[in-house]
Amino acid sequence: MYAPRPVRPPGSRWKTVTAAAVVSALASSVATAWWMSADDDLRYADDYAAHEPLRTVGFPSAGTLRLTQQIVWRLADGSEDSLATMATSDGSGAEARSTAGNWVQAFRAGAQGPVTAEFHGEGSVRQSVVLYFERTRQVKQLRLRLDGIGGEDGWRVLMRETDPREAAAPPTWAPASPGATLPPVMP
Repeated sequence: MYAPRPVRPPGSRWKTVTAAAVVSALASSVATAWWMSADDDLRYADDYAAHEPLRTVGFPSAGTLRLTQQIVWRLADGSEDSLATMATSDGSGAEARSTAGNWVQAFRAGAQGPVTAEFHGEGSVRQSVVLYFERTRQVKQLRLRLDGIGGEDGWRVLMRETDPREAAAPPTWAPASPGATLPPVMP
């Protein structure tokens, strides 16, 4: 018996081609996202290997620890532009750039040596971090928080210290050395 050949409705070929193009574009974007994520991880690993290890006290989250490390690394490198990109959306770009310049000027030498970061608070949506620069005996407070709607923009640092004296001033409440303000760990 002879079986008739199925008849395709007009335009069905284009639907197949369009569907294939969508699948291809989706696969390409997933591969690009993976590659960019892998690229971020490689940059982070390179930074980690190229800089003095950050000592920590307290209880950082993975996000606050990573951001704090990157802030210290950008200070050590003198990279004002990269540091300014870590600012919260609270201020303007001009404020972030000015603050970044002030921080690099004040803390670059200290960031090139040993640094201890003391994390205060539980760090689910915001965390205060006090940096202790061993080489220069300077102390700097950072205010970190999740940025964007529901934290979608990730962890950022408040950068609104456009006055160089304010930017370099130590926090009045922090002790001279790390670890003194944390409660003892229960056995």
